[in-house]
Amino acid sequence: MFNYIKESYNELVNKVTWPSFAQLQSSAIVVMVASLIFAIVVLAMDVSFENIMASVYKTLGSFGR
Repeated sequence: MFNYIKESYNELVNKVTWPSFAQLQSSAIVVMVASLIFAIVVLAMDVSFENIMASVYKTLGSFGR
């Protein structure tokens, strides 16, 4: 177990290439924009489905009368 921890630490310190702060910022912006676009698409699908189902229920409700 001690050897595993020692090798893991060595790999994190010496072998991993960490991104710069500027790279982190640009990646964060890309993720935020993609998340916003995804949220807008899901909202549009939700509103569309709600309107479609409301008209279906209204049409089916008028057949029962």
